[in-house]
Amino acid sequence: MAKVKGDIIIDIEKCKGCELCTAACPQKTLGLSSKLNSKGYHYVIKLLDNCTGCINCALVCPEGIIKVFRKTLTPAATISKVLSNIAGVQL
Repeated sequence: MAKVKGDIIIDIEKCKGCELCTAACPQKTLGLSSKLNSKGYHYVIKLLDNCTGCINCALVCPEGIIKVFRKTLTPAATISKVLSNIAGVQL
């Protein structure tokens, strides 16, 4: 079965540290930084590399500063099988 891997980009200078995204994240990927941005807010950062790309964080962000990227990781054996079926060639 294919795994889904996600990644996020947060505009930390616009983040106000409301933590709505941290509460919405089912993977507990996000947390507050101990540092402050230029506006004096503790901003949200990615703590863990376990994002699935569910987009919950981006949907609840009132500032709209979170971009989510998602890709499907397919096992190499599956890719090889699909390619050989398409090309009629055994890899």
